[in-house]
Amino acid sequence: MFYLTKEYKFCAAHQYWNKDWSNDKNEEVFGDDIKIHGHNYLLSITVKGQIDNGSGFIVDLKKLNKVISKYVIDIFDHSQIDKDIDWFHDKQPSTENMVFFIWNQIKSKIPSNAILHCVKLRETPTIFTEYYGPQGK
Repeated sequence: MFYLTKEYKFCAAHQYWNKDWSNDKNEEVFGDDIKIHGHNYLLSITVKGQIDNGSGFIVDLKKLNKVISKYVIDIFDHSQIDKDIDWFHDKQPSTENMVFFIWNQIKSKIPSNAILHCVKLRETPTIFTEYYGPQGK
């Protein structure tokens, strides 16, 4: 089995807040992140599969790029995640929730007989989340 990872970038803003908590509890848990702030996200999509004898690749990158653009980048880029994306209206815009959302957006759309293996999202140089789907690695 071969694994290929393609990276993408997008910029988005978010704000952490739990409406069921007091102001003090929100400040205690989220700190300064209760204010609207943004990140330059680095998204890594890893697919697995066998090499196509004709192309020499496991995935058609042009088709993969179109899928990621349409179902991820066009949705997240320059958005305020918690306000602009309906799915997040009752969920925190954490990288944990974001990778879950991205997985579900693209899993059935991966081209070329490749299989989605991992969605990794880096929010800052020191924190990222990886998701390997509901079955894990």
